[in-house]
Amino acid sequence: MKKRFLILCAILFSFACKTDDDPSSYIPKAYNILALGDSYTIGQSVCETCRFPEQLKDSLLPRFPVEDIFSVKVIAQTGWTTTNLINAIEAESLTNNYELVTLLIGVNNQFQNKPFSLYEQEFPELLNKAIELANGDKENVIVVSIPDYAFTPFGQNSSNAETISLEIDIYNNFAQNHCNTNNITFVNITDITRAGLNQSNLIALDGLHPSALAYSKFVERLLPIAFAKIQ
Repeated sequence: MKKRFLILCAILFSFACKTDDDPSSYIPKAYNILALGDSYTIGQSVCETCRFPEQLKDSLLPRFPVEDIFSVKVIAQTGWTTTNLINAIEAESLTNNYELVTLLIGVNNQFQNKPFSLYEQEFPELLNKAIELANGDKENVIVVSIPDYAFTPFGQNSSNAETISLEIDIYNNFAQNHCNTNNITFVNITDITRAGLNQSNLIALDGLHPSALAYSKFVERLLPIAFAKIQ
């Protein structure tokens, strides 16, 4: 009888020693990231793992338990305007369960000489959709400013590099003011791209888009904000 009592005590003691700090009791978490945009999001002219959403994911991984799972879905194509992105999102069967949604859009509205009023109408629509997809929580959304392609060989070969920069500023100012008014995170990376003429390694081999190094600098700014939102 005494022996059975001792065995029972040992079993109960072993259960009592299993705490939340015991790695064997940890339940892995899954984090879903959605990146919405155009060539700057899909990473035109750089490798798939070099684009900023993938670099951001890879930078987040070491900050979480190794058991956790991160996935990135990118809805973006080179040349997309706000209209194209709206149509693409509508064509997807997306769930509203993303822990983080990034939005970077507008350069092709400017490049294709679309009326600025179109951006004024469609950027807020896209932002509302991004919030909806981010579990309906605007705290889970990051808007990224539009890079300035005037500071690339392609932009310099155009006849209106200065006008490009002025118009990019107009687009970014509208997006930033809208975000500030609605308490949505806006991250400026435009200045990084404006160093392109002095630092050629910030420009991809196509002479137009950001390089993997430039995207890593984007991620340096995005990472602490994304980490704070996801954790």
